Amino acid sequence: MKKYDIAELLKSNAYPGRGIIIGKSPDGSKAVTAYFIMGRSVNSRNRVFTATEDGIKTEAFDPSLLTDPHLIIYSPVRVLGNKTIVTNGDQTDTIYELMDKQNTFEMSLRGREFEDDAPNYTPRISGIMHVENGTFNYAMSILKSADGDPSSCQRYTFSYTSPLAGDGRFIHTYMGDGNPLPSFEGEPEKIGIDTNDIDAFTDLLWTSLNEENKVSLFVRYIDIATGAADTRIVNKNVK
Repeated sequence: MKKYDIAELLKSNAYPGRGIIIGKSPDGSKAVTAYFIMGRSVNSRNRVFTATEDGIKTEAFDPSLLTDPHLIIYSPVRVLGNKTIVTNGDQTDTIYELMDKQNTFEMSLRGREFEDDAPNYTPRISGIMHVENGTFNYAMSILKSADGDPSSCQRYTFSYTSPLAGDGRFIHTYMGDGNPLPSFEGEPEKIGIDTNDIDAFTDLLWTSLNEENKVSLFVRYIDIATGAADTRIVNKNVK
């Protein structure tokens, strides 16, 4: 499978929408994840990431401009013990609550579907990272309509055991801009994670995202040996 340069993927796509990256640092010591959001409307662009006790949440930058919190206000990242959940919607809470009751990642999403934002029917993308006792594995999921037909939900889960150092996977909501927006297709794209430095990786992603459409970025490096996490949050909207 071809390994892509993540910077080139982002630069060549003005509107990937929301995206999740998971992989391992080149020295093999860190589990790496990133999540970004983009927006075309005032409502979507009027957001920031803020830290919470167990992850992050999206908030309105200017509450007076918030017209519809549906689908844009949620917790993209939550931590459940040795598991880090990353998603593009409120299914973060569904995964958290059901896995806390011993459901699997895949089963916890059985009651969810793509978003109800016709005519786009935006896919729900999700990831889970498991770091324990010096080991790391992860999985990604996408719930999408059948080529824009909302009468059918297509469910795909991709699992990665003992991921290789310097390798990652990238899944995003849209193949590019359009009307309606074309949903992501295929297996999560294989990318290189070429730096052990979280600041360098954060800067690479942020500067590669389309300047007009990017909104917020979250990056986390987790030490596989200890479970200690280092996090960066970048918001386009700053006071």
